[in-house]
Amino acid sequence: MNLWHASTENWIQNGATHGPASGPDAVSSDNREFQSPSGPKSPPKQPIRLGILTQFYPPDYAATGQLIEELAQHLGATGLEVKIFSGQPGYAFSTAAAATWERAGSVSVRRSQTSRLWPHRIRGRAVNGLLFSLRAAVRLLDPRHRVDVLLITTEPPYLNLLGYLASRILGIPYICLMYDLYPDVAVVLKVLQPSHWLTRFWVFLNRKIWQEAQALIVLSSTMRDRIVAHCPTVKSKIAIIHSWSDPQFIQPLPKTENWFAQQHHLDRQFTVLYSGNMGRCHDVETLLTMVDLLRDDPIQFVFIGSGAKYQGFRTEIDRGQLTNCLFLPYQDKAVIPYSLTACDVSLVSIEEGMEGLVVPSKLYGSLAAGRPIAAVCEPHSYLRQILTDGQCGQAFNNGDSAGLAAFLRSLAQDPQRAIQMGTNGRYYLQHYFTPQHIAQLYLRVIQRCVQIARDRQGHRHQNVNFQTLVPQPQKLPVRPPLGADIQRLDHNRTGIKPRSRFNDPL
Repeated sequence: MNLWHASTENWIQNGATHGPASGPDAVSSDNREFQSPSGPKSPPKQPIRLGILTQFYPPDYAATGQLIEELAQHLGATGLEVKIFSGQPGYAFSTAAAATWERAGSVSVRRSQTSRLWPHRIRGRAVNGLLFSLRAAVRLLDPRHRVDVLLITTEPPYLNLLGYLASRILGIPYICLMYDLYPDVAVVLKVLQPSHWLTRFWVFLNRKIWQEAQALIVLSSTMRDRIVAHCPTVKSKIAIIHSWSDPQFIQPLPKTENWFAQQHHLDRQFTVLYSGNMGRCHDVETLLTMVDLLRDDPIQFVFIGSGAKYQGFRTEIDRGQLTNCLFLPYQDKAVIPYSLTACDVSLVSIEEGMEGLVVPSKLYGSLAAGRPIAAVCEPHSYLRQILTDGQCGQAFNNGDSAGLAAFLRSLAQDPQRAIQMGTNGRYYLQHYFTPQHIAQLYLRVIQRCVQIARDRQGHRHQNVNFQTLVPQPQKLPVRPPLGADIQRLDHNRTGIKPRSRFNDPL
């Protein structure tokens, strides 16, 4: 561990708080008891049995599956009994199939043998999702697999319908975990027309599902606004809980000490990284023009991943003879701490019209890596609030390739500024977006939903506002310090001699 990292970590640990840990809003890690409003604690109860339905789960490298695995492990550590029902891997590297059942501590995973047809085709994925949903429905009907509450993802997007049926038929409460919002995504992508009968029917079903749910967990304020626009009556049910990244797993690393950077010759020049899906929901057109504008600058671009727009993007790069780009495939999870730190700036983009429909989880890994963020998004994007409050990057409108290029050029000419932003971002993540902190917020919602269900069984009713139950990130009053050791890291990470920001034009 380098001196800069150690000194910053010690300062954070000794001088900063990491989310609410005490006081009336603190969440107990022991979920086996509920404190009654008055009087002594109720007798110990059995651990809460949480069922999670998600089509994707490791060894799949889909981001949603990776996040669910981490969430389940941390919820299991609080004492919950977590039962996951998932599909077989469709995106995992060379893994033909995963174990149909496995258990680690209080987390068990059961994988369906269905949902493996044509995973890389749109129609195939739709069929796979339908087969998985049917298999999950059969499992819910089995009394041996009953749980106290269900956490249902939008993978596939119509999976939440099972929660509605489970609640109406079996009396099992459920929480909708919204990774994306359909049919809105399909409408924006012009796969469906707003007036199409399927669109209208889907919206109708969504309203029924949300109204029946105990709570809805969304990943951003803009997603909450989208849902409220469709169904205002569920506003108080919505809890905003961001994604996360583990700062112990991903730690800042100088490129001169990073084997991934050295292997791909990224340790001698300023490097800009895009890591993740290049799909229909991502604005790669703005990135393409920006790369062209910087073709003569000493800046290397690295694109890791794939997606629906990948081939077209790479074709345009080749056609424009842009030699400043390197393309690499998705990396194994064990490589992520090195690939995310093999750069000086990270890129995040959301296609115009997609704000509030999808949420890029890649943001949080880049924050953990201690790298500044350059985001391409709409003016009302939640990303702007995070970058502003965390003082960890800058956002640009869709199509503003010139502004994005100028920002990257300015950071390449002023590495210390880039490092300060990256340090700020990691500190901000450690304050609000660690898996431990996020798991406590999920636990708070899960406990309250189970309590509501038990109260209703006892003919007691309570009104809960989940918007106020979960605290939101705020602007931090102080920034982590930059010491003299930063100058060494400056030079090692970029290989560029620092220049005055006042003497060099953008």
